[in-house]
Amino acid sequence: MKTLKLFFFCVLCAITAQANNYKSIRDFNVLPTNTPEVNKQNLQKAIDWAAQSGAALFVDPSETPYPVNGGIILKKNVSLIGVHGPTGRGTKHPSKNHPVGSVFSITDKDNPFISVQSATQIRGIQFWYPEQTHTKADEIIKYKPTIQMCSDQRAHGVTLSCLTFYGEYTAMDFTATRKNTSELVLIEHCYGYPLSGQFIRIDYCYDIPRILHCHVNPANMREFGRSFKREIIDAVIANQTYAFYIDHTDNAQLMDVFTFGTYGGIYLGAESYGQLTNFNLDCVTIGIYKNGSGTKNRNWQIAQGSIIANAGKSIGEIHPIVIEGQGHTAISNVEAFSGMNGALTAIGQSYDYLLVKGDKRLTISMFGCRMRNYVSKNPITVQNKQAKIQAVACIDKNEELYNKIIK
Repeated sequence: MKTLKLFFFCVLCAITAQANNYKSIRDFNVLPTNTPEVNKQNLQKAIDWAAQSGAALFVDPSETPYPVNGGIILKKNVSLIGVHGPTGRGTKHPSKNHPVGSVFSITDKDNPFISVQSATQIRGIQFWYPEQTHTKADEIIKYKPTIQMCSDQRAHGVTLSCLTFYGEYTAMDFTATRKNTSELVLIEHCYGYPLSGQFIRIDYCYDIPRILHCHVNPANMREFGRSFKREIIDAVIANQTYAFYIDHTDNAQLMDVFTFGTYGGIYLGAESYGQLTNFNLDCVTIGIYKNGSGTKNRNWQIAQGSIIANAGKSIGEIHPIVIEGQGHTAISNVEAFSGMNGALTAIGQSYDYLLVKGDKRLTISMFGCRMRNYVSKNPITVQNKQAKIQAVACIDKNEELYNKIIK
């Protein structure tokens, strides 16, 4: 009995401590009934207050989203917290077609919504662009990024977790410079479908950026009737961008990432290295594009994934994997297949499994890869005479063992 009483006392203390550490944005007059500009000013005042002590601001759930203009600065030490995990098909008002809960409604076309500084957190929030089209490609609004790092200073220690984006053009942009880098950026459990094709872009992030459990899908507003039409998805693919973009990083980590209906799945830049595992890249033109500027540490380990490369203007541009530059790429248990899909204009086949480009020495090892639905004679197209490739225990489109050394 004493143990049980102690347990409930500890729980009560934890709840009380949590309540004391959170302050509602409504206490600063951020309200669903305000104009977007008034809410922006008041939310910024709340953030300025919280920065002094490292407090967390709570976005109270509401049946009407909070209209807020962009240009907000999430200053050092501040957390912005809502009630949600990622809402992969959308929350929905009982009688109206819009999301509910901890939702910011964004109509500002001129400014990024929020720029983050070091030691900040955004968690459990939905970002909604109610004026964005979901049916007509020529009406796509090219909004600025929803979340970005401040351009005039470093952003070290940023957590973005359990976020959902509806109608964004670019979701999260951590494009930095050598002078003002980002570090220790953690992005996890985030869902959306960016109409630029760019969900997460990280450039100049040293000390291990992590992208975990993120999901890009044009059906993410299905609950309130705004799934993107084929015309929109085709326009996104035509941008020739990548859902996940990594460059100038040390030991990047990507795990459990998904994209559907973007030109490229993942771009691994020339100045990057790391690990990519447990992924699904569906209805893309190029699944993974790996580059490399040297041989010392421009190496990627890629494992446990599936790529459906079936979309493009011509069969010759469709490749599940493209590798060029220098460095080593280890590919293990990565399946590629193709087929038609009614959600977008698809060719339904890929040209090959792997395209190797360039004129500098690079090395590739492959193990246990299943390769099918490509039209070329061989699953590997080698345009680089300096490439050294070995495939072991792979399976080709004829369901034959594929063991090759190419050099």
